[in-house]
Amino acid sequence: MHTVNIHEAKTQLSKLVEQAVEGESFIIAKAGKPLVKVTRLDAPSGKQVRRLGFMAGQIAVPDDFDRMGSEAIAQLFGESA
Repeated sequence: MHTVNIHEAKTQLSKLVEQAVEGESFIIAKAGKPLVKVTRLDAPSGKQVRRLGFMAGQIAVPDDFDRMGSEAIAQLFGESA
């Protein structure tokens, strides 16, 4: 893994990103002090992608879930239930 300064990173960003995509991570430094590490992201495979409804049939929501605790809330606001 190699280190580049901010100026070099700005002027050669496309080249550095391509290198990172190929698996060659690098560090960006300012005044010789390492600031960030740039590495490629692995795209999720088809099995890793999360979908809405993935727990269908495994969770039961009560019919009155939108009224749960309504008496306590009414008391907090000074209303009589």
